[in-house]
Amino acid sequence: MAIELTDELIELERAAWAEQQEGRLTVATAARVQAAITAYAEATGQGRYDVERELKRIVRHPEPGTD
Repeated sequence: MAIELTDELIELERAAWAEQQEGRLTVATAARVQAAITAYAEATGQGRYDVERELKRIVRHPEPGTD
């Protein structure tokens, strides 16, 4: 089953990934992303780890022409 993610969730992860790459990821940013992942997983009946894995794949390893 494909996991459809919201633009809001993707943007949160993009911001966190940018902070992490710059060496300035804060606990608040990381917690905000984790809370959003958990809420989305619960709302859609999907596993939190599955949602997080797909989110990171989309943000960190986008397919060519999708960014």
